[in-house]
Amino acid sequence: MIRILRQIFRTGVVTEPLQSDLDAELWEVGTRLEEVIRKRFRRSLTIRQVDAGSCNGCELEIHAMNNPIYNCERFGMHFTASPRFADLLLVTGPVAHNMEIALRRTYDATPAPKLVIAVGDCGCTGGIFGQSYASLGSIDKVIPVDACIPGCPPTPTALLNGILKALS
Repeated sequence: MIRILRQIFRTGVVTEPLQSDLDAELWEVGTRLEEVIRKRFRRSLTIRQVDAGSCNGCELEIHAMNNPIYNCERFGMHFTASPRFADLLLVTGPVAHNMEIALRRTYDATPAPKLVIAVGDCGCTGGIFGQSYASLGSIDKVIPVDACIPGCPPTPTALLNGILKALS
C-alpha cells in the first residue's frame, strides 16, 4: 500500500489541458443558452432524461454535459428525477416495446408547456435498430417531438447546441 502511495506522489497529477477551441465554443454556446433560459423561463431549465431503450452511448454524453468541463449547471440547466418538475424531456434510444407505456406516462406527467428532444440517431430515426419485433423505432412514433439532435452519440457541445436551437 505504501509503495502505491509513493508512486502516486512521485507521478503527481497528470491531466490534459482543455482544448482552447473547445473552451471558446463552449463559452459561446453556454452564454447564449443562459440568455435564452433566463428570458424564457426566468429561472433554470429543468431537464428529465428518459432512456427509451438505447445502448447508453447517448447517456454517457448527457452525463458528460454535467461534468466539470462542460458543467451545464453554470448555464442554468439542471436534471431532475421527476417529470412533474421538468420543462424539457431528453429522450434517447429507439422506443422498446417495454418502454412505450412508461414513455407515454412520463410525457403525460410533464407539465405544459413541455419540450421533447430526441437525442441520437436512434431517437431521431430509429438508427440501426429501426422498427423490429423489439423496437417501435423513433421517439416521434410514440410522443410528439419538438427537436432532434442527431449523432451516434452526439457530443456534449452538440447537445448544448441542440437544446439552444429547441429553446430559440
